[in-house]
Amino acid sequence: MERGNMSFPKTFVLLGFSEFPWLERPLFVVVLISYLLTLVGNSSIILLSLVDPRLQTPMYFFLDNLSLLDLCITCTIVPQLLANLWGPEKTISSSGCITQVFLFCWITSSECSLLAMMAIDRYVAICRPLQYSLIMRASVCVQMAAVCWSSGLLNSLLQTILTLQIPLCGYHTLDHFFCDVPLLIKLACGDTSANELALTSMTIPFGMMPALLVVISYTLIARAVLKLPSADGRNKTLSTCSSHLLVVTMYFGPGMYFYLKPSAKSSQAKFMSLFYCVITPLLNPLIYTLRNKDVKMAWKRILQMNGSMMSLKAQSLPVS
Repeated sequence: MERGNMSFPKTFVLLGFSEFPWLERPLFVVVLISYLLTLVGNSSIILLSLVDPRLQTPMYFFLDNLSLLDLCITCTIVPQLLANLWGPEKTISSSGCITQVFLFCWITSSECSLLAMMAIDRYVAICRPLQYSLIMRASVCVQMAAVCWSSGLLNSLLQTILTLQIPLCGYHTLDHFFCDVPLLIKLACGDTSANELALTSMTIPFGMMPALLVVISYTLIARAVLKLPSADGRNKTLSTCSSHLLVVTMYFGPGMYFYLKPSAKSSQAKFMSLFYCVITPLLNPLIYTLRNKDVKMAWKRILQMNGSMMSLKAQSLPVS
């Protein structure tokens, strides 16, 4: 086969859900509503923790970072997906494709590390409560978050640079709704051993190690909880971890399925990625809001404050 042009094409075709044309418009509505709710929910958590001093703790500091990452991945993937679902145009520019690769790698890598840091925070809070304020002081939390973001950035830079070297030979059709490294590697007609090695090796620090840290942290937490004398104490302690455990399950489950089972049908991979990129960022703020008394009380105080201000304004208005 003649190789032809081995540079990146000007555009890529994203097939998306075109194999299910009857599903595209209903899916557009679902994704649009989820997108708007995700923006509102995650932004609200960040703003709420900024204005309420009671939520300015290590746990909510990490939750703010999680909400910011969810906002980033949603804004990276969903606008292009909505354009793909609404009209006949299924293309994305090469610069847009590479931007998606860079941001998606950065966000997902950082979030894997962040979930591990959140598990460590829960371990210190439950197993070392008397030393919690000393261990998880503000400077330490900032350093932990910085490690997550910077390590994800380094991985993203590596993957993006190697992706730009892939010999595509003019092929430019991706059977997905966004650009990702494994999909671009499939289009190659030359040697991609460096790309595959980098992709595989990075699953250790960003896939296996965070998952292992989560398992170790919650194993130690479970041992500590079982030693508590009262059932109420055990239930209260476990309730502080249940939200994080649920988020971890939703995050690592689809990711492991997508990357560890490459033989899966493309339609299954697309729907799994849809859950990962659209539904999970929507559910995260709901999980932490509905299952957390501190967040509920903060919302109640904000609403009561707004209600009091409105009533004062109404009383100050001159009577005509």
